[in-house]
Amino acid sequence: MIAYGDNIQVFCGNSNPEFAKTICKELGIEMGKAVVKHFADGEASVTLEETVRGADVFLIQSTCKPVNDHLMELLVMIDACRRASAGRITAVIPYFGYARQDRKAKSRDPISAKLVANMLTAAGANRILTMDLHAAQIQGFFDIPLDHLLGNVTFVDYYLKKFPEESFDHENFIVVSPDVGSVGRARAFAAKVHMGLAIVDKRRPKANISEVMNIIGDVHGKTCILYDDMVDTAGSLCNAAKALVEMGGAKEVYACATHGVLSGPAYERIEESPIKEMVFLNTIPEIRNTPSCKCKFLDVAPVFARAIEHIHGATSIADLF
Repeated sequence: MIAYGDNIQVFCGNSNPEFAKTICKELGIEMGKAVVKHFADGEASVTLEETVRGADVFLIQSTCKPVNDHLMELLVMIDACRRASAGRITAVIPYFGYARQDRKAKSRDPISAKLVANMLTAAGANRILTMDLHAAQIQGFFDIPLDHLLGNVTFVDYYLKKFPEESFDHENFIVVSPDVGSVGRARAFAAKVHMGLAIVDKRRPKANISEVMNIIGDVHGKTCILYDDMVDTAGSLCNAAKALVEMGGAKEVYACATHGVLSGPAYERIEESPIKEMVFLNTIPEIRNTPSCKCKFLDVAPVFARAIEHIHGATSIADLF
């Protein structure tokens, strides 16, 4: 027996309100009325201004920077809905923060991704909807259902339109994984766009610093598409692009990544790099005052809206892949 009725309600925090508004527009419903703010000392404060009793509630909130503020907003929103007797609570987290600490890389390391998963469950979330987790095994950290959407579907559509199949020779294009850890997702993307695969082998002396060691695969004279799940400071991606041109002899380099975290000097590095175009999905809003001439954001709110429709209707989301 389904514990919730036909009433679907969508609320959002402060991380990406425009994204949530687009989802509501796609669903043909009004955004739920809620006040999400902070006390003078920084504590999150949530007030729901309409009933959610028995409703199928979707809370849209990326845990992007300021990460801790947005995470706490989401947890408090979940708790507010649970205490207001919501029928079911789905946390829609387009970008799932703390995902980079998914294992103990060295002694006395935390596994923060598991901690956040436990916190969301303890707060009262009944299921999770997210996109392109940094590590796929994070799905197993949750004891509640999790729907994991893939951003490569949107990128495939974009690049097949940008480079129509009848107008280019597949031998002159190649998908490149910027590191060994991203090979799986890059391979899946390469298969969908019918291109070969190359890998940039690197080592990382410390966080946010990488050193290119070798290029595995032939990129000479080819148009390369660097594919990753996220870009933080862009050092790794830009070093890979530079290596493809200077060491590998690539003709030109394009790049795409699902989540544009874009911290510190990321924009400047991308602008100064050999990358011709950098494409992100809008799971994280662009917060720079001056738009980058190289960076472009694709809207995936309609994809999340379709997923929400399937979840609410208890139907398969397989067609989204």
